[in-house]
Amino acid sequence: MKRFHVHMHVDDLAKNIAFYTQLFAAEPARVESDYAKWMLDDPRVNFAISTRGSKPGLDHLGFLVDDADELIALKARSQAADLAMLDEGTTTCCYARSDKHWITDPQGIAWEHFHSLANIPVFNESATPTAAACCPPSAPLQATAAACCPPRSSTSKSCC
Repeated sequence: MKRFHVHMHVDDLAKNIAFYTQLFAAEPARVESDYAKWMLDDPRVNFAISTRGSKPGLDHLGFLVDDADELIALKARSQAADLAMLDEGTTTCCYARSDKHWITDPQGIAWEHFHSLANIPVFNESATPTAAACCPPSAPLQATAAACCPPRSSTSKSCC
């Protein structure tokens, strides 16, 4: 089963945690110094906020899937539609280790398809500790799209 995912950049984490806690009538499932996430069942959504973006507002949308087979199906659907894709494979981002790939819609909004494998204690396991955020494509992907992050070694699959 899929869970809709929304990630927003905010300028005041505490104020936004208070707002969204009231809006959703639920406490966040995870809170860090720069991040909060609600795993809601009604509606079924993974809603995350962070202070790591360049400006407040929508960062990206996506689908969190429950198992690897669902992720494979989403990837196959994207490939069958000839959508440009950034396949990150297993990577770390937003306090989680996940398998993921990205596509962008015609307006340039990034869509993340991912299967979370485990929680991790840091935002990402990047070689760049000051990395601003995870890596949704910053522009619409082209068929030959490169990663939005600097090149990384084949043994280091960190988000940024």
